[in-house]
Amino acid sequence: MGDLGAPIAYLILRPGSPVFACDGAPAGAVEHVLADEVTGVFHGLIVRTPGDRHLFADREQVEALYERGVRLAVPADALREPSEDAVAEEAARAGENPVADGLRRAWEWLSQPR
Repeated sequence: MGDLGAPIAYLILRPGSPVFACDGAPAGAVEHVLADEVTGVFHGLIVRTPGDRHLFADREQVEALYERGVRLAVPADALREPSEDAVAEEAARAGENPVADGLRRAWEWLSQPR
C-alpha cells in the first residue's frame, strides 16, 4: 500500500485514486464520490475494480481518505455492486437504512447518460 500521504476530506478526493482493502490489497480506483452537496454529507464511493466492475463502498466501509489513496475498513469482497433492485432488496431485508440509500445513489449516478 505504501505511503498514502496526509488525510484529506472527500471534497478533494480525485477520481482514479487507488482504493485498498483493510488488508492492504488493491481493491480498485475511485470512480466517483457520492455526497449530498447541499448538506455536505459523504455517502460513499463508487469503486472501479481491476476487472472493470463498479462496486459501492458505503461511508461506513471507508476507513480513511488520503492524498494518494483510500483505505477501506472492510475486505474488498464486502463491497456490493450497485443494481436497480438493490434498494428494494435492502428495504425488504432490513427496512430503510443508509446502505440502501447509498446503493440507490450509486445506481442513479451509474445510470445517468454521459
